[in-house]
This record gives sequence, structure tokens and C-alpha cells, in this order.
Amino acid sequence: MSFLPFPDPYEFELSTARYRAFGTDLANLWHEGGLHRVIAGQEVRIQAAQGGVDVHPLDPAIEPAVRKLLGAEFDLDSFYGFAKGDRVLARLVGELRGLRPPIAVEPFESLVTSITAQQVSLHAAFAIRNRLIERYGVRSEHAYAFPTRERLALAEPDELAALGFSRRKADYVVGLARSDLDLLALAVLPDDEVKARLTALPGIGEWTADWFLARHLGRAEAWPAGDLAVRKAVSRFYGEGRDLATEEVRVIGERFAPFQNLTAHYLLAGLLRDT
Repeated sequence: MSFLPFPDPYEFELSTARYRAFGTDLANLWHEGGLHRVIAGQEVRIQAAQGGVDVHPLDPAIEPAVRKLLGAEFDLDSFYGFAKGDRVLARLVGELRGLRPPIAVEPFESLVTSITAQQVSLHAAFAIRNRLIERYGVRSEHAYAFPTRERLALAEPDELAALGFSRRKADYVVGLARSDLDLLALAVLPDDEVKARLTALPGIGEWTADWFLARHLGRAEAWPAGDLAVRKAVSRFYGEGRDLATEEVRVIGERFAPFQNLTAHYLLAGLLRDT
């Protein structure tokens, strides 16, 4: 194993809990105390180590993907300083210190994952996603490489429907794969322009675009106000006993600028811990 130092604070198991909370994730596989993912054609194992993580194998092509996957780009120190001024966040930061939200490394995978999760439970979404991975991905020793855009462009919607996708979602995934949109180019665009280009595609609405900003691009001010779990979390901590509407959640998000993304993830983790 090669040691990769990581920004302090960092709690590996806390930060990777999402890959275990809703069932097995074949492309981000938790196996015998470590996270396995296929990166640059190689299955990589990542596990906790003092001051960072142990990674095998580790080379110049793998290192930046591991850092992105594990949320190294998030500025926790500045967020923690900001959180001191908010009673709820101050408590959550104390309880969840070292939580770095993981980031989806590949833009196509991020969007397909969000489409899969539209209007279904996350447990159901993980099961359908795994069937897609088994059918069209490439297996390594333990984990699978997520299906490429090129492979899914050759698929037919009926084939995805047989895996558990609704016919409409199957059309969306195949349509995305076959579209002309340069997903890598979105990384250099401002948030509003990213959302405009994504939502021009069938099946990608504001919810999917917001999570792309949050969990692929890692944009600091991404705030998925329309997400049911985010609404529940904001209602739980700030609603004073009321279930807040999406627009109310959107307005509340403004107080967390410029840390809406980290705030959303800490509120979600706090909700999960309290339930």
C-alpha cells in the first residue's frame, strides 16, 4: 500500500458511509474495510490510515481521482469557522468532524446515477444501478468499472427497462449517452450555465442538475432545495416543527453562502444520525 496524505481533518469511514448506507455499490465497493474503485483501468483499494489513506495501486493517473473521490477539494477549515455562527451547524460540525462528502469522479456516471434515483428510494436506485453496472460495466477483481458513455449509447431503452428502469428513464439514459453535450467542458462553466445546458436535455431537471453541481463538480454554493431528503433535513433543524416547502428551503439556503454544499451534506448526515 502507498500512503496518500490528506487534508486534516478527515474521517475515512464517516466520509464513505454513503457507499454502505443504501446497499452495495458495485462501482464504489466497500470490501473488507476498504473502498474499491476501478480507476484508469485498474482496481484501486483505499483504506484508512493515520493522516490520510493507504492506496494500492497509486500512480500519477490514480492520485487525482482518489483525491477527488474522497472530497479533498472541500475547504473544511473555512466551513467550520463559518459554522460557529450557526447553532445547528456548530453542533453538527462537532459531531461529524472530518466528514468530507465523496465526489463522483466521472460526469456521465454522476448523471446516470441521479437519473436512476429520480422518484424512487435510494435502496431501489442502488439495486437498479447495480444491475446496469453488471450488464454493461467491466468487472475487475472485486469492483466493476461503471459503464462507459460509449457502451450505453449502443444500448436500447428496452434493454435498460428489463433491468428495472422505467421506460422514460431508460430513454433518458440512452438519450444522454447519445447526446452531443460535452460533459467534461461543463467543469469550466459557471453554475447557472451548467444547469442551463443540462436541463436542456430530456429527463434532466433542476434536481439532477443541482446534484451534479454538488456531487460531481463540488461547487461550493450548490443547494438541492428540491431534494426530499434535503427538505426533510432543513425542516428538521430549522422548520420549528413544520415541513418546509421547496421555496422556503431555497430561501433558507441563502444564509449558508458560500457553503451551501457542505451545509447540505452535514444536515443530511445529521438527519441520518438522528433517525
